Amino acid sequence: MKSIRKPTFTEAVTPIVSMFFILLVGRGIYGAPIEALLIISSSIAAFIAWRVGLSWDDMIEGVSEKIAKAMPAILILIAVGIVVGTWMLSGTIPMLIYYGIQIVNPKFFFVTAFIICAILSTCTGTSWGSCATIGVVLIVIAQGLGIPLPITAAAVVGGSYFGDKMSPLSDTTNLAPLAAGANIFDHIRHMFYTTLPASLATLAIYAVLGFRTNAEVLTGTETIEGMLDNISSIFNLNVMVLFIPVIIILIGSITRKPTIPVMLLSSLSAGIIAVVFQGFSIQDFLNVTVNGFSLDLVAARGIDTSQILPEISKLLNRGGINSMMETIRMILCAFSFAGIITKSGCLDVILQKLLEYVKNRAGLIISTMASTILMAITTGSDFLTILIPGELFADAYKKMGLASRNLSRTLEDCGTCVVALIPWSAAGAYCAGVLGVSTLEYLPYSFFGFFSVLMALICAITGYGILSLDDVKKHNKKRRS
Repeated sequence: MKSIRKPTFTEAVTPIVSMFFILLVGRGIYGAPIEALLIISSSIAAFIAWRVGLSWDDMIEGVSEKIAKAMPAILILIAVGIVVGTWMLSGTIPMLIYYGIQIVNPKFFFVTAFIICAILSTCTGTSWGSCATIGVVLIVIAQGLGIPLPITAAAVVGGSYFGDKMSPLSDTTNLAPLAAGANIFDHIRHMFYTTLPASLATLAIYAVLGFRTNAEVLTGTETIEGMLDNISSIFNLNVMVLFIPVIIILIGSITRKPTIPVMLLSSLSAGIIAVVFQGFSIQDFLNVTVNGFSLDLVAARGIDTSQILPEISKLLNRGGINSMMETIRMILCAFSFAGIITKSGCLDVILQKLLEYVKNRAGLIISTMASTILMAITTGSDFLTILIPGELFADAYKKMGLASRNLSRTLEDCGTCVVALIPWSAAGAYCAGVLGVSTLEYLPYSFFGFFSVLMALICAITGYGILSLDDVKKHNKKRRS
């Protein structure tokens, strides 16, 4: 039987360096699927694992352990797909759009754009969905008002990623505590230390820019009026009823109820609303949980879909379990890589070397920030930006006596908020594509992303908002008593 040895530092860093290079070239230059590139990276990691003495069964065991830890997040992602699909069917999300676009004031346009996108993305858990729906609407309004589009796009992206960062329905909000080993609701509450100041500072600057912007009074545009007519013709916009699915999620989050049951209860309430108030069938409800909402369901009710605007089509055609499959594939492939390098001892060697230079908590957090931003720039993937540094630094935080929620928050502050500002990232390209404003144009006005990183740095240096393991134990003891 081959003996298992500790990898050298060169062997330990080889899989990670190789992964950076493979993703940079494969994704950045050739646009290859990330899953395939991660499998190649996993193969290199497996070769190193074999060199240090691990058998195939050992590697599979390591992968299985990682995926087992990921299962709660995977189940949550499945529940997120169900929630989005059923909220579309019930009219909850269209209602948010309908009333949101009617409260725009030119002088507070940037502030309003940020807040509306933040609310919508928090309720839906999708920054991309907010950009493609209400974001497009706000761009159209800005054009009608003569308001600078780069600032508008930055406000839309910032607000959308606020929700992506803070929503319990968001995939990245679930991935960050998963990678760090934290509880999702503890993670969300902990992010207020950085996210709230970053948001307030951003809103203050947008308010100043809004008052300095010369805008025409908008009496209405054909596109906006058409969108309002489309939504009101398709859905019965009963505010008191349609807010029920949202209220269930909010109450569940506040009272710290189990995430998945809360989501499924919200989806069930949305399904009942869809059947009773919107005229859809039980079969429609069951279908959208898997396949998401589509215009075919509207056509089946006798509504002429040819009159529905493209912006509304982008809004409606989403959700369902199938919409989460790409993210789930990404998680499985990334955790296969992480499982092998963890089992082979590569992460332990890297961590040991890192801790030789990192002597205090501030240094550890700053190292996490730098690694996360580097991963974002290199890979352009918000998932990998969270997963890889999370796996790399999780044990280091424990050894330093820091609560894991400090790590998960840093991953979001420097990962989730930064990746959309990188032109070659999937998020940056997507936002630029749907909004019609290039990433480099809205980048200078993306204050939320800048302030999120700055607040993470301030917290690291000053100790503000940094929670130790002892603090967590004291809090838990106090809560039980």
